[in-house]
Amino acid sequence: MEMTKENQSETFEESMKSLETLVEKLEQGDVPLEEAISMFQEGMKLSKECQDRLQKVEKQMTEVLSEDGEISSFQVEEEQ
Repeated sequence: MEMTKENQSETFEESMKSLETLVEKLEQGDVPLEEAISMFQEGMKLSKECQDRLQKVEKQMTEVLSEDGEISSFQVEEEQ
């Protein structure tokens, strides 16, 4: 399973679904070693891609335009 140009244009949701499918196949344990290594590498690429997208969205969300059009900092507090 090589990362193709099609994978690069997947939406976040499609990338997450592909990652979930890879994980499910690997968890079954009946994948030949060479294929498992390739699947693992593809999973790592998808994981990084999803993480990068989330960080980009988080960065975008930290700045919000105020009513007068000025950019102001926006902080989201995590629940503990």
